[in-house]
Parts: sequence; C-alpha cells; structure tokens
Amino acid sequence: MIYTVTLNPSIDYIMFVEGFTSGALNRTVDTAKFAGGKGINVSRVLKTLDVPSTALGFVGGFPGQFIEETLTKAGIKTDFTHVKEDTRINVKLKSDKETEINAAGPQITKEHISELFEKLRQTTSEDIVVVAGSVPSSLPNTIYKDIAEIVQRTGAQLVVDAEKSLIEGILPYRPRLIKPNKVELEEMFGTTITTDEEVLMYGHKLLEQGAQTVLVSLGGEGAIYLDRTQAYKVLAPSGKVVNTVGAGDSTVAGMVAGFTKCLAQQEVLKWAIASGSATAFNDDLAQRKMIDDLFKKIEITPLYKEG
Repeated sequence: MIYTVTLNPSIDYIMFVEGFTSGALNRTVDTAKFAGGKGINVSRVLKTLDVPSTALGFVGGFPGQFIEETLTKAGIKTDFTHVKEDTRINVKLKSDKETEINAAGPQITKEHISELFEKLRQTTSEDIVVVAGSVPSSLPNTIYKDIAEIVQRTGAQLVVDAEKSLIEGILPYRPRLIKPNKVELEEMFGTTITTDEEVLMYGHKLLEQGAQTVLVSLGGEGAIYLDRTQAYKVLAPSGKVVNTVGAGDSTVAGMVAGFTKCLAQQEVLKWAIASGSATAFNDDLAQRKMIDDLFKKIEITPLYKEG
C-alpha cells in the first residue's frame, strides 16, 4: 500500500474575479473548492493512474470533513487523525494577477502526533510512505526526521517532497526518492546552478548524503533524474501552462506509480513528467487521457556524471 502523509492539509478555495480592485466590492464570476495539500494531491493523481493509496495526516472541523468526504467520493481511502481545531482554508484569487492567502494550520498536540506515528508503525516493507508539504507551527521541526526513523524501522520505502530544512534531516535514513526543484537544490548548497552538469554534481552530493534516487524538477525544461548507476534528462512536452499548483505533486505520483508497476526507469520517468505536465496544462490536477497522450511525447536523454 502507498500511504501519503499531509501534515497541513487545506481546502483550496479558488475565486475568479474580473478586474479585481483592492479596497472595493468585488464579485466572483466563478468559484471552486478542492481538497488541498501536497500529499493529498499525490493520492488524487495516483487514483487517476489507477494506483490505490491511503491518505494520512491531520484534519479537523467542517473543512476536515469536506476533505474526507471529497476523497472518499473519489474512491481514495483515508485514515486521518482528527484534531479539535479547523483545518485551514486557503484562498486563491484569480484575476488579472493571481493572489494567494494561506491560513495557518490547526493546533496539533502530542497525542495527535502519537496517533499518526502509530499508524505509520503498522507499515511494512511492502509499503511506500510519501511525505510532502509544509509543517504546521505547532509540530516540532523534527517531524520529518521522526517519520523517517519510524519508516526505516518498519522497512517501508520513503518518498519525500519538501523544502530544504526538511529534506536535509531525512537523508541519513536513505529515502527511496527525494524531489527538490532547482531553486531548492541551490538553497541546499548555497549556490547558483546554470547547467545540467551542475545539477548532476549537486544531485550526486545528495546521493552521497543518503538519498537513493534524486529527481530535480526544472519547471518547463523538464527534470533531471539520477541514482548511483544512471542519470537522465527528461524534457517536458510543449503546451500552454495554465496551472502550476500541484504539478510537482503530480510528478511524484507518476514516479511512485511507476515504482509500484516495477517499470524500467525510463518508463517511470515518462509517467512522472507526463503526470506533472498534464497538471500544468489543466485547471485542476492531471486527467488520465492527457497523461496518456503526453506520455508518448516525452523525450529522455542519458546523462553522465562527467557531463
């Protein structure tokens, strides 16, 4: 089983306004609500790829109930830990420019953390645990490391998509996959990266620190994948980008789906980039038909450490 962990989920409330004016009354022309959070996005795209998963994390109040009901209706299993305060609601205002207002997460107690950890202790070597996204301020900054320790003991495979400080703490626990973007890779090593050779160089440093595989997202340019025996540049297919939210999560979902199907590495990468691009070209997360269409257009070039 694949378990996705979203520590700070949300309802993403999207409001479309024509000609938004600050300080005045504005009326929406359309609205939409989605169950949000990086791990939840991974579960949603895995479902699109016909790969089952169980969504874990913390939810509370009517927003939490909305998230659970939305995922259940979509055929996604949930096993959330319930908290007293409301799950956050993030507002995304789309007009001439896009404005985002992200709320703080609810208070998480030690008892809540213990309940989540107990669920993770039930995983086995047959499972994959995907941990992605931000951490509520009430959680300790060691939470990713704590999860990595538990997963290492159970033998499950760990996949992590998070910011610099969270990724660095889990590297000694040999995660199956980490997925920094180029900016995050630059922040990790305090440098500016301008070439594929430099991506490879710093990616290999992450391998030396413990990661088993590294996928560096390059945005519209695709991604670079490397492990200890091979490296590839994966070019993103051309298309009109209408939505960058969730594209990275969709890429992770494509990778994990490929892992479960025991595909060759190049096939796994095609699923990953096709899934990420399908989200980027869509108003919401990726749809299966577009993933299948884009899969056929993905170009992969072998790379080598010496450039």
